Amino acid sequence: MKFGFIQTEKAHYPVALLCRVLGVSRAGYYAWEGREESARQKANAVLAERIRQVHQQSRGNYGSPRVHAELKAQGEHVGRHRVARLMREKGLRARRRRRFVHTTDSKHDLPVAPNVLARDFQPPGPDRAWATDITYVPTRQGWLYLAVVMDLFSRRIIGWAMGECIDRHLVLAALEMALKGRRPPEGLLHHSDRGSQYASEDYQRALAARGIRCSMSRKGNYWDNAVVESFFSTLKTELVHRVNFLTRAAAKSALFEFIEVFYNRQRRHSSLGYISPAEFERAALQVPQAA
Repeated sequence: MKFGFIQTEKAHYPVALLCRVLGVSRAGYYAWEGREESARQKANAVLAERIRQVHQQSRGNYGSPRVHAELKAQGEHVGRHRVARLMREKGLRARRRRRFVHTTDSKHDLPVAPNVLARDFQPPGPDRAWATDITYVPTRQGWLYLAVVMDLFSRRIIGWAMGECIDRHLVLAALEMALKGRRPPEGLLHHSDRGSQYASEDYQRALAARGIRCSMSRKGNYWDNAVVESFFSTLKTELVHRVNFLTRAAAKSALFEFIEVFYNRQRRHSSLGYISPAEFERAALQVPQAA
């Protein structure tokens, strides 16, 4: 509506100019402005405030699909297009992702495993297939490296480790955390890239000792581990690129809170029907899983 646009933009441009550009009279605009708000306008104002609160609680990360899902979970019956329109009017939007940069080094002479996972990122139940990778976080003290292990069924980060060195000890620590927390049955499929950390004798011995099958991405094909790389992209977009970490300790604290509090337990995932990994797993436990 033209008068609505003028109402929104009059803080930036003269009303006379806006009326002239839009081909309406100033008298008409001021008459419209003086009318009592309609019931629809009042409802939109209330809804817009709820949308703002949800967007703020998401740390400014959610776009309209996730905001809409959160409102539905709160019992609000509202159309997705209406949410999107009100978000545009209020200047609320999801954060844009930057291009992902790969970190691990696959130039080594260690044995590598075939790509058994073959991009089957939807196993039938928890602890059937895990995926893992490493990324980096810049701080004023230097790089902080983060290794994670994800259960592909729920997209939950079940193991992680942080340190100053990108070596086999880092990935072994993340694997150990996952194994202690989940205790998977023998036959679990473990997927990674061809990095020397994962191909190392120590790491392969740790997998074999638990009866875990090994799968590795094809050379130079990052899409073979796309789900974990998508998590890293989310992490960078929604946390790392927004904060200038002065110390590694500050980065560690923020990463812990993001993974364990926000990502695993609160953030709504489009691939999970817009619920969190923790909620997805709770729901799965109530339904018998396929063998």
